[in-house]
Amino acid sequence: MAFITKEKFLSNEWLSTYAYLVLGSIIFAVSDILFVVPYKLAPGGVYGIATVLNTLFSWKISYCTFAMEIPLVIIGTIILGPRFGVKTIVSIAIILMTVWIMETFVSVGYPKVILDPMLNTIVAGVFYGIAIGLVFKSRATSGGSDIVAMILAKYTKLSLGKLVMIVDGIIVLFTLIQPTETGAIGWEFAIYSLIIIYIEGKIIDMVVSGASYHKTVMIVSDHYETIARKINNDLMRGATILTGTGAYSGQDRKMVYSVMSRRELEILKLFIKEVDPEAFVNVTEANEIIGKGFQSLNETE
Repeated sequence: MAFITKEKFLSNEWLSTYAYLVLGSIIFAVSDILFVVPYKLAPGGVYGIATVLNTLFSWKISYCTFAMEIPLVIIGTIILGPRFGVKTIVSIAIILMTVWIMETFVSVGYPKVILDPMLNTIVAGVFYGIAIGLVFKSRATSGGSDIVAMILAKYTKLSLGKLVMIVDGIIVLFTLIQPTETGAIGWEFAIYSLIIIYIEGKIIDMVVSGASYHKTVMIVSDHYETIARKINNDLMRGATILTGTGAYSGQDRKMVYSVMSRRELEILKLFIKEVDPEAFVNVTEANEIIGKGFQSLNETE
């Protein structure tokens, strides 16, 4: 099963896994109390719903989430496995404990730490994304809608970041029932919450898969051998020469395929402009590269 891991107790893998889990859980809890609750935002999850309940009934965030997490943990454990459930329980316990400490002793009454609402929203999205991304790297979840997202990830090809955005986007609608200072519908709560979700989703993918610093390039040119030598000898990157048939002309054409950094790509583009200005160059993002010269298979989780 994709999300179940078998780390040996106290091994390096076990220590790194639980380091991700603990750190991500603490960051999530602190971010929620300092940046999300003070502005009555609900960027998805049970903590988003808890914020709405806190606004309407003054119920403590930790108490509300505890009541909602139990059935979700049970469902997640059944579908994703017992080891997944253990990690999730640990994460949920750390978050609940940290949230309770924060709202009881540190940030009583949920005062605003950042007075500018947009800056606060950006900071909240970044820290939320880092926190949940770290938890995901431990092959666990912080609970709530994360459980729903990881269950969906098991059966779909969508990234975890996109799934979190979809699930949490629905929960954002709950912010509309919160009263504003003027008594109008709380559209600003929903808008700021959606911004958090968008930023959060992008950061999650960066934390889990790594930032996309490399590009995949496909070059169709009559000077393919010269271009391939440039890639091999000057850029010190591998290149593969492929043969394709033009659909219109029916003629065979040679194509050069390679993966390189952004800086190397700019050097290559200048070179191609000199040797063959009419070349066809297709550049795409390389989100994850595994193999010689990049990340080793032994380093993947």
